[in-house]
Amino acid sequence: MTEELFREDSYQRHCDATVIAVNEDGIVLDRTVFYPEGGGQPGDSGTLKLADGREIVIANTRKGGEGITHVPLDGALAPAVGDAVTAEIDWERRYLHMRIHTALHVLCAHVDGAVTGGSIGAGKGRLDFDIPGERPDKETLTQKLMEVVEANHPLTISWISDAELESNPNLVRTMSVKPPTGSGRVRMIRVGDAVDFQPCGGTHLKTTGEIGTIAVGKIENKGKQNRRINVALGD
Repeated sequence: MTEELFREDSYQRHCDATVIAVNEDGIVLDRTVFYPEGGGQPGDSGTLKLADGREIVIANTRKGGEGITHVPLDGALAPAVGDAVTAEIDWERRYLHMRIHTALHVLCAHVDGAVTGGSIGAGKGRLDFDIPGERPDKETLTQKLMEVVEANHPLTISWISDAELESNPNLVRTMSVKPPTGSGRVRMIRVGDAVDFQPCGGTHLKTTGEIGTIAVGKIENKGKQNRRINVALGD
């Protein structure tokens, strides 16, 4: 299986790796900085550079049975098992995902309701909440988000056991996406001392200040109690 370097360091842009499988779905490496799509976050794109200087453009990254699968553009050359490569992500796109993903954690902390769905894009995203009654006020939510941004809270990674998560189900805010379990430990993301603390396998910033200007856009009714809250970066 693939060593997931992005779990410990979301800022690592490239790594040396070895091809361990090539199949109809794509290329599997022994280690990677590429995040595979999941939890509402898109898979990374970028390049794999061979020792002779040739490059394979990677259009997407997904989870696969043999490990993390790097999906090349149609018609790209295929490496051989055992080839050494340098894997490098499209950092500008990844960083936008990190800013939005972190902002959605802050949003989640300020909305009283379980998360029923979500999506992360390059500069915008959304969360769906199970909220009975009136929808939240977008100006008030924007103000609360910006207060957390301006406070520049640190984000930290920790781990708990599967058993600890099972005994504390209130840590899980998402109804539709469950944190990965089965490996014996679950990755936790903490925002500040008390802003947010929940399991998450995605890529995040080091501080909330890096989010920059963020604003709540349209708040939509998507069912009797389902409210979709859209956010976008100011730049």
